[in-house]
Amino acid sequence: MSASLYEVLEVEQTVSHEEIKSSYRRLARKYHPDANPGDQSAESKFKEISQAYEVLSDPDRRAQYDRFGSTDQNQSPFGQGSVQDIFDMFFGGGGGFQQRNAGPPAGQDAQVVMEISLDDAGFGVTKDLTLTMPQPCKECSGSGAAHGSSPVACVECAGAGQVRRVRNSILGQMMTTSICNRCQGFGTRIETPCESCRGSGLSNEEVTLSVQVPAGVEDGSTMRLANKGPAGARGGGSGQLYVHLRITADERFERDGENLHHELHISFVEAALGAQLTAPTLRSEVKVEIEPGTQTGTILRFRGEGMPRLHSRHHGELFVHIVVDTPTELDDESEALLRQLAQKQQITVAESGKRRKGHR
Repeated sequence: MSASLYEVLEVEQTVSHEEIKSSYRRLARKYHPDANPGDQSAESKFKEISQAYEVLSDPDRRAQYDRFGSTDQNQSPFGQGSVQDIFDMFFGGGGGFQQRNAGPPAGQDAQVVMEISLDDAGFGVTKDLTLTMPQPCKECSGSGAAHGSSPVACVECAGAGQVRRVRNSILGQMMTTSICNRCQGFGTRIETPCESCRGSGLSNEEVTLSVQVPAGVEDGSTMRLANKGPAGARGGGSGQLYVHLRITADERFERDGENLHHELHISFVEAALGAQLTAPTLRSEVKVEIEPGTQTGTILRFRGEGMPRLHSRHHGELFVHIVVDTPTELDDESEALLRQLAQKQQITVAESGKRRKGHR
């Protein structure tokens, strides 16, 4: 029995949206292809996690899944099979197993990592992605047959790609269906193969795709581009292309979900006397009021200046963390002023020159 989407994300069905997001981010970091180079099982797990999050992060799709156990409204309540599967089991199916449609199979799914900036994630972006993958052979237009010829119907299955056999059982005669061994399910045979692709109907080509990244995506998010993956042999449809998004580090901010954090360094004079400064945001900048006596560790919050929520107008918050810098070098005039201040406040300090001598 396959795991539920909640089990895939290692959460209970009653958890909140934020808990689902938090678990997804933890698992995505653990199984990300960049963290597990060459590990096919990790890639498969990462894909499974991303597909589960794609459903459970959407309130409508999650509600439908909770009610029906599927996001497909036509899904049968009997589980993985459908009502048609049950009829096929007794009246011509493959013994209860799902049948593959006759004809050339679709191409395999493919995965790729695409890097974007934090600004791209904040505003959304359309980027061109250039890949090399199997495409229909130009010489034979994907048929696999040499110029001037064409595929011929398989004599074994009469072009169906499947063969049906009647067998006797305790329930009477039953019909089973299986893939035709002679044509491997294609329904046709190539008698004169194309010299360019040797009958496969495929050639590796460079393809450029336009990928529309929505605002609010997180690092490790996965986009599924339907039918944009490798083409199938001999005219088969294209597989799916999964684009794993990797957000590059930004020197201005640390991201925590929808919130952004920025370190604002100020001088000890600004901290003591107060000042009016600015801090960057994704859009421009905000005015930061430094109160007299501000200490390192002070945090100022700016609502609506964080990252957007995916498919929403809501924005998170910007947290500005104040860091008071202590000067490491002083000229004579500045040192004299500080000594006057220490004397006035009756503070005992090191003698003149000892601080600098200690760093020689």
